[in-house]
Amino acid sequence: MRDNPAEQGDQLLEALLQQAARGEAAAFESVYDVIAGPVYGLIRKVLRDPAQSEEVTQEVLLEVWRTASRFDPSRGGAVAWVLTIAHRRAVDRVRSEAAATDREQRSVLPDALASDDVADSVAASLEAERVRRCLEGLTELQRQSITLAYYGGYTYTQVAKGLNVTLATVKARIRGGLIRLRDCLGVTW
Repeated sequence: MRDNPAEQGDQLLEALLQQAARGEAAAFESVYDVIAGPVYGLIRKVLRDPAQSEEVTQEVLLEVWRTASRFDPSRGGAVAWVLTIAHRRAVDRVRSEAAATDREQRSVLPDALASDDVADSVAASLEAERVRRCLEGLTELQRQSITLAYYGGYTYTQVAKGLNVTLATVKARIRGGLIRLRDCLGVTW
């Protein structure tokens, strides 16, 4: 015989579940009264959001109503059975929310990255066009020196040898050309 109040409550819930399994609505109302508080408390600990906790509590109690005939007292107590259902539903909700958030982020991020890539590409293209226009405004000698040094990757000494001029001449051409480029591009160095 069970003397413990918790065991008596479990025994009462077992009997009520068996009646609810036979379709007795009044018995399920009693099941609801006995177990709704502990179910909500457990779910609230997992979800933390009161509104979602209430919603999942209702889902759990509906599931208990529908599946009361599956309860087997030989496999464990009625309270443990109901709270196991509640815990599983709460964890399922957390996983579902996390998956939805993950899906949303994955669907938004590539679009955002793609639009950033397009914007960056357009900006780089426009900037390159501005530089080309400004390079055209230089003298032929300045343009050659800057192109070899900055786009060709040559040192000033290599540029001087390639153009068959002195190092001082190359430095002067590049300096003068960079000043004109700065003014043309509106850059402050």
